[in-house]
Amino acid sequence: MTIDADKAMKELVAKGIKIPPQPKVLIELRKMLATDDYDVRALARTISQDPGLSAMLFKAARSPVFGHGKKFDAVEQVIMVVGVKQTYNLVQAMALSSSLSSKTRKAFDVFWTRSQEIAQLAAMIAEDRVSICNVFPDQAYMAGIFHECGVPVLMLRFPDYCKALRLENTCCWPNLAEEDARFNVDHCSVGYIVARHWNLPDFVCAAIQYHHEMPRDELGAAVTLVAIIQLASHFYHRISRVEDSLWPKLRADVLSELGLHADGEQEYFDEISERFLAAHQ
Repeated sequence: MTIDADKAMKELVAKGIKIPPQPKVLIELRKMLATDDYDVRALARTISQDPGLSAMLFKAARSPVFGHGKKFDAVEQVIMVVGVKQTYNLVQAMALSSSLSSKTRKAFDVFWTRSQEIAQLAAMIAEDRVSICNVFPDQAYMAGIFHECGVPVLMLRFPDYCKALRLENTCCWPNLAEEDARFNVDHCSVGYIVARHWNLPDFVCAAIQYHHEMPRDELGAAVTLVAIIQLASHFYHRISRVEDSLWPKLRADVLSELGLHADGEQEYFDEISERFLAAHQ
């Protein structure tokens, strides 16, 4: 069921829930890209206005998926190697984590570390399956960062959110029914509103809304993106040696959507996890 974004935004505001505004850098970049009146130097100067964002971009770009092992000394180099649109998607992902955090609460560090690692796994899966799935690594990475972004929004609104849902020291995140019962809102809907407010592509917004299920076929690329996120999340749980309660329900549909055979799941996990762990050495 499609959410009326404007109505939902008003309802969230009435509950005291604040949707983070887009940083100035993102707004400027979007305007430049919309007019096609830009060059690499101009884009690099805009991104470099935010040193923290630039540092995070360098870190993400060093990934084998995006930078192919290259070391970058300037934002211009990142744009030239990674590509303009792909760099913009990475900047969007990086900007979100700096907009939704609290330096005084460890739970935010735990959350964003988890999101970044799932995003990295999603990008690796997308790179490997791109000829079958037609979802690109930067899109999968962005969706990986954003897919649970309703959680930190609710953490900022409700100080007892993590404690109430037992999230402080685990890899697991909210049970939707329990979340709705306690707070009369769910992080999937909130995440969808954040994604719409930040002008993410429609299929990414839909994937965020439905990421705890395999949505209907008519959602097209969103179905594939949900499958990538779910497989990345499952692999993250396995690497962390934590139970993944959703996987048994979604496994068959996820593997089918990504063109993977059930008998080959273990081999594929070994391949992706080896690449992931090697990138973190």
